[in-house]
Amino acid sequence: MATMQDVLQSYRNKEDIRYVVSVSGGKDSAALAVYMKLKYPELPFEYVFCDTECELPETYDYLAKMEALLGCKVKRITAKSYLLNIADKPNRNSFDIFLNELYGGFLPSPRSRWCTSTLKIKPFEKYIGDSFAYSFIGIRGDENREGYIPKKTHIITATNDDPTVDSPRKKPPVISHKSNIIPVYPFKEDGLVLEDIKELLEDSGLGLPKYYEWRSRSGCYFCFYQQIGEWQGLLENHPDLFQRAKKYENAESQDRVQKGKNNFTWVEGKSLEEIAKLIVRYEIADMDETEGCAICHL
Repeated sequence: MATMQDVLQSYRNKEDIRYVVSVSGGKDSAALAVYMKLKYPELPFEYVFCDTECELPETYDYLAKMEALLGCKVKRITAKSYLLNIADKPNRNSFDIFLNELYGGFLPSPRSRWCTSTLKIKPFEKYIGDSFAYSFIGIRGDENREGYIPKKTHIITATNDDPTVDSPRKKPPVISHKSNIIPVYPFKEDGLVLEDIKELLEDSGLGLPKYYEWRSRSGCYFCFYQQIGEWQGLLENHPDLFQRAKKYENAESQDRVQKGKNNFTWVEGKSLEEIAKLIVRYEIADMDETEGCAICHL
């Protein structure tokens, strides 16, 4: 871990190091991008977005708005391009390629979250390569995140091969455990909390992403951490994406039944077909900031 004093000293010393701000489409990383641009205009930041190609339309709209405000492009990083060297083509996304060709149709879940490592972390590490880089992360001063996995009882030590597992040490999450990628937490260092982030976004004119009107966090449209009310919001706002998520669910369920296993559901105990028929509109509760994937939801 490094401090901003370390960062500025390396810049003054003209060290061969990169300054990378990762954005997820969420409020905290967006606020961090704006904050760093305003407070440290002399630093040559790279703004990057690890794109699963299954993000919400509002996320892509928000990134475009962010680019206009920053006055530069946010680099899109996809797993298919950086890990498989597959060119971008219509109707061929990274998630489907890895799902069908590398994971045998086995969908990610809270117990097997290959999506975070494969579609976010590993492409980011490939993008950085062997160069040294400061990785600026938007963990706030009022957060107490400990890692990528919500079950804090895990005692498995994180490794370079799988940085998504929990570390027994209490520390803020990182995007990579590679030694040449050095995490920096400007918000924690400066003590910025949730209200500061909201004020920063409003004052900049960027505001909050539109999906916050019906969803609590950023992430893929089929994210298995969504609450029932958020799935209902997806059905109301993007019925086509809801149907795609249901198609994934049905396909894996059929495969599991053929193998004598239980059905697969994105939501534990309820299929999307059942959720679509619900009469009651579920409220969306404020989520524990430590739940889910930090790199997806910042």
